[in-house]
Amino acid sequence: MATLSRRDFLALGAVAGAGALLAACGNAVPLAATGPPLDGGYDGPPVTLEYWNGFTGGDGPAMRQLVTDFNNSQDLITVRMNVVQWAQYYQRVVAAVHAGQGPDVGAMHVEQLATQAVRRSISPIDDVVSELGLSPEEYPTDVWEAGMYDGKRYGIPLDVHSLGSYANTALLEKGGLSGEPGTGEELESALTTLVGAGVETPFWMPNRWPAHLMFLSLLWQFGGEPYATDGSAATFDSDAGVQALTWMRSQIDNKFSPPNVAQDSQYTAFKNGEGAFTWDGIWQINDLGSTAPDLAWSLAPVPTIGTEPAVWANSHQLVMFRSRQPDDDRLVASKTFIRFLIENSASWAAAGMIPARSQARESKDFLASPQAAVAEAIPSMRFLPPIPALGEVQAQTLETAVSNAILGVDEPQAALAAAAEQASALMQANLAKFARGEAL
Repeated sequence: MATLSRRDFLALGAVAGAGALLAACGNAVPLAATGPPLDGGYDGPPVTLEYWNGFTGGDGPAMRQLVTDFNNSQDLITVRMNVVQWAQYYQRVVAAVHAGQGPDVGAMHVEQLATQAVRRSISPIDDVVSELGLSPEEYPTDVWEAGMYDGKRYGIPLDVHSLGSYANTALLEKGGLSGEPGTGEELESALTTLVGAGVETPFWMPNRWPAHLMFLSLLWQFGGEPYATDGSAATFDSDAGVQALTWMRSQIDNKFSPPNVAQDSQYTAFKNGEGAFTWDGIWQINDLGSTAPDLAWSLAPVPTIGTEPAVWANSHQLVMFRSRQPDDDRLVASKTFIRFLIENSASWAAAGMIPARSQARESKDFLASPQAAVAEAIPSMRFLPPIPALGEVQAQTLETAVSNAILGVDEPQAALAAAAEQASALMQANLAKFARGEAL
């Protein structure tokens, strides 16, 4: 998921085209049972499984290697991997499933599970979890529970990934600083020192991607919640939200950031040595290594600006797709493949991700990885609530409000209040559609 942009991230929300398709299909796709129990390994006839994901960036090689290792580990199952840009992935997979040509296994962002469950593209897998012998104790509580929607499990966590604070260690040394700040006071002091040392704009504040992820992190830090858990209303216009967005705008007012930082410009500037700090996803680790090999940098958890540690996070989760014609052999083979990915998830650290399974995070290779420093913040990682179609609502409302406030077009309170009113109306409309059994 390297260099994930806002355009890619829109795919994490509802996809209008897929919703229209579902409305046309109705409930034509039956609930696919997850087949006979998995007793030992697969011993049926040779099968070819279709595995879809969106790992097109620096995480791609790590997943390709895992698939190759699985195919080489036995002779009866061949996994064929189809990689689709996340921006098209969710629309294409819904279309394929409802056309009777869907894949067997996939990876999805946890924020998509509720939407995909409502759209009947994925199957509940509570029985699969039991057959694989997985237990909540093997995973961080919030990461494990994020795979649930409406009382059923739809995803098995593969990883957790969050924002982190990247630092240009050469610029820090120029200012006589060592280590990354852990609080808002420490960050402001460091930025002031860096400006005094000749670093003109040490902390670029974007007005688009990943600005809304920064806002969500700060909102949680100040004790707020972005949405009602029942999906009925947006609550990001609280005092906590205003504090969060005001702080973000203050980075420009204090001259720590240029006034108009376009999408992804803050990351490009950091790679070019122009910014001392940037907050971005840990998925950028491999991109930095390949596109900025001479840059000296470090990675740490996002500092606590508010009253409590918190940071936006997401998770890639393994899912099983519904099928019009379930095949027991393919279903058992799918479970076998999922078990392999879980048992070998320590290798997934090569993608720049934090493996979700506790055992994998204890491996020697992971502990030596850059993201191991961010893994310390897992207890403070926060996920959006499982609300169908939330991504599209957020893209239309919150992202615009954050952008306008950072650009100085609107005051933070006014921007958030207008966006929350619009978001709440959209969420109420989605609840009504859902209640009527219509596609979202």
